Formats: sequence, C-alpha cells, structure tokens
Amino acid sequence: MKKFNSIKKNNDFQKVYRTGKSYANRLLIMYVMRAEREDTRIGISVSKKVGNSVVRHHVTRLVRESYRLNKDKVKTGLDIVVVARAAAKDSDFKKIESAYMHLCGLHNILENRSENID
Repeated sequence: MKKFNSIKKNNDFQKVYRTGKSYANRLLIMYVMRAEREDTRIGISVSKKVGNSVVRHHVTRLVRESYRLNKDKVKTGLDIVVVARAAAKDSDFKKIESAYMHLCGLHNILENRSENID
C-alpha cells in the first residue's frame, strides 16, 4: 500500500481551522489553506457524534478514497481538512465522493484542464 500524505499533528489541524477557508454541504465540511509545500496533504476528522469506531473508520476510508481517486483533479500545494457530519454515516461512496467534489468546486481548487479528445 502506498504512503498516504496526510495531516497528523493537532497543531496542523488547528492552523487550517484558524486560517483556512471553509465551505460545507449536508455530508462534509471542508477547510482549505494554501501551504508552503508543493504537495497536497489531507486531514480527515470524524467525531463520535457520527457513530462508533467501526462507522467512523468506514467514513474515513470513504473520504480518503474520494481524495485518492480525484487528487489529480485538485490543485497542489494545499492543506485540506475534511470534517464528516453525522449524515455521512448513512451515505455510500458515491454520495461521499459527490459531496467531496462539490466542496472542491466551491473552494475553486479543481484544475481547469481542458482535454481534447480527437
């Protein structure tokens, strides 16, 4: 399994919460902050309000997979923190991925690559 570039330290989470810009939808809240590095890191937070540890870990894996499959569409050099809301526990992958991409669009962090297929 490939190493996952994530935010792990509480100080890094707090910095993104304080200085980052946030948007939310029914399932997720996303904080985005421009970072000093060239790669993008993601932090995922799922509180006990969402469910027990099995449910929380499941939601975390769904968000992580949404990021992994779409990271080539997202601009680089960002710190992203995704907070799951309680409604996320009843959602499948497609709904989580759709909510994730919706928030990426609101933050305007999607790459504008126009690929011509001839």
